[in-house]
Amino acid sequence: MTTTQTQLSGEQRITWARVNPEAFKAMLALEEIGGVSLDPTLRELIKLRASGLNGCAYCLDMHAHDAAKNGETLQRIVAVAAWHEAKHLFTAREQAALALTDAVTKIGEHGVTDEVWDEAAARFDEKELVEVLVSISTINMWNRLGIAARAHTKARA
Repeated sequence: MTTTQTQLSGEQRITWARVNPEAFKAMLALEEIGGVSLDPTLRELIKLRASGLNGCAYCLDMHAHDAAKNGETLQRIVAVAAWHEAKHLFTAREQAALALTDAVTKIGEHGVTDEVWDEAAARFDEKELVEVLVSISTINMWNRLGIAARAHTKARA
């Protein structure tokens, strides 16, 4: 087992939502208002992509199930991890949102390029663009809370 695997495995460190229910309520509120007018399929793709980039198994599990319940195909749920090579499965609008998700999630590496921003701005009106950004930012926060606290997936029947 590698050091990274050792660090990521183990008992849950803290149930942060129980310890600070107000913080949890604030996160839920942000989730609610962050992408209210976005297509639910697009929101799930954003959540799946960011969670995959961040290595958050808890969120990947949750959002894969949510996406499937909402009618998303298994092919697209799996392919979002390699969407650059599977562009034919995603609309131009979805590709723009996924590119922005990549850039914002990995913002410390290169920022958000004008090319990525301009493509997203061409596909979304300003209100939608803000909702995409808030959706990306919110799932990144959920991922960081889950990974730091070692939230674990639960077995699903």
